[in-house]
Amino acid sequence: MIKINMFSSADKVAGQGVGSAYKELIGLLKDHFSDEFDVKINDFHASDLSHYHTIDPQFYLSTFSKKRGRKIGYVHFLPETLEGSIKLPAPAKSVFYKYVISFYKRMDQIVVVNPTFIDKLVAHGLDRKKIKYIPNFVSTENFYEKKAEEKADFRKKLGIPEDKFVVFGDGQVQERKGVDDFYKLAQTNPDIQFIWAGGFSFGKITDGYDRYKDMIDNAPSNMKFTGIVDRNDLVNYYNICNLFLLPSYDELFPMSVLEAFSCGAPVLLRDLELYRAIIDGYYQKADGFADMNAFINKANQDRSILDDFKKKSKEAANQYSEENLSKIWYDFYTSQYNIANGINNE
Repeated sequence: MIKINMFSSADKVAGQGVGSAYKELIGLLKDHFSDEFDVKINDFHASDLSHYHTIDPQFYLSTFSKKRGRKIGYVHFLPETLEGSIKLPAPAKSVFYKYVISFYKRMDQIVVVNPTFIDKLVAHGLDRKKIKYIPNFVSTENFYEKKAEEKADFRKKLGIPEDKFVVFGDGQVQERKGVDDFYKLAQTNPDIQFIWAGGFSFGKITDGYDRYKDMIDNAPSNMKFTGIVDRNDLVNYYNICNLFLLPSYDELFPMSVLEAFSCGAPVLLRDLELYRAIIDGYYQKADGFADMNAFINKANQDRSILDDFKKKSKEAANQYSEENLSKIWYDFYTSQYNIANGINNE
């Protein structure tokens, strides 16, 4: 068996996509390859492969040990993508950003969840040959379309009429996620129910914390902030919405979009280059607030236009399914083991 050590603290902070992606991968390996891979979590004993999911200082120090075997780094963010997420003093920010890149450079192999990050990593001084793209995925055991009566029951639990148009968004409450536009859409459309699932995963160092806290405390009656929702409960929100909206300004490969796809929810996204590289054709594009508002109103007035988007969501879910990604991860870990041991992969 190939010994793989996963280094991660991603599941310690709720409401982060990094943690969701990590849990999905651990589940995949456990369900599909328990006889091929011996997977340990944060174990500092010798291993064939060490896969770093987060950049904790103690993990960085461990990269200098010969026990780590071949070191694999999972890139979920770059320094520039942290802008609008956390607020740090300029000197601390500079040091932290250099640390992030230094961590990635300690790796023998890098995995990115979006191919557009390859050039950006190369610009930061990493070797292109050591970077591989593997997309995120979600398990249909956790995220799936529920029966009509189950959807009706959850709407009733939340006090939302069956015929009320619901727009749902998910992610940390921060500027980068486009929460301001989501909030403004709720103010502009009082006849539509808006729900945002997510909170302050970074606490008070979240950029704009005081302003967003005030927004939450003074939200209009048709705007509900749920706070951080357990992933086991998120499936219900995706199922009761008429439209999933993620108005982010910057993303890698958002787990929330994959979860929405898997639940058959029509998806509306800000038109980003990052999305065009991975999910083009599966969602409705919007340039900004005006486009989002226009499409939401159009869909509310004629809900049949969303039928085609439900089909597109299911097509996307099939492409980024656990079944498809399981072979990719098996081949990847096997090839990394072969490289570490001088075995020809061809």
